[in-house]
Amino acid sequence: MATRAPLPANSLLALAELLSLGPGDGDEDSADAAQGPAGGRSGPGSIGPLKAGGASAAPLPTEDGKAIWSAAEVPEGCAGDASWDPREQPEYEIVFKQQVRAEDLFLGMSRKDPSTACCEDMLIKIKLPDTKASDITLDIQEKLLDFRSPQKRLLLHLPHPVDATNGKARFLSEQATLEVTLRMKRELDFINFS
Repeated sequence: MATRAPLPANSLLALAELLSLGPGDGDEDSADAAQGPAGGRSGPGSIGPLKAGGASAAPLPTEDGKAIWSAAEVPEGCAGDASWDPREQPEYEIVFKQQVRAEDLFLGMSRKDPSTACCEDMLIKIKLPDTKASDITLDIQEKLLDFRSPQKRLLLHLPHPVDATNGKARFLSEQATLEVTLRMKRELDFINFS
């Protein structure tokens, strides 16, 4: 049976100080008495050993001197909240595609099956009546498709990561449909497609 190492005494004292109000038990004067070692109020950050340089952490370096945060600190797709956008969302469909040869279909020589795990490409069809190709703005990221036109806006979180640099898009004016084909990149693709 494994035993746990005892907590350091200063951690327990800091926790006890945090949980107790002090001599007055509720007086406003006693709230000033429950201050941490640096003179500030005790809080969850004051439990445990003190970090070098005090309680405040150094700011992270930014790429631009005027930027609040760097691009690495913002997860992909955070800025894409379209809930405030008054434009309507177009109708869309996601279709998964795989390359099938005769030996796959008739002889079953590869490990391919009809599931999406064996698909290489993702085809996104966006219905756009009364839209011209020149009005379309399309931005593809690894997990996000951002489509904009004067009348419509679609912010689509993709079900699988894609290769954002090698996609194909075409506008079919007869059907008023934008077709975006993206190559998926997943961890186990080298097993599925070998």
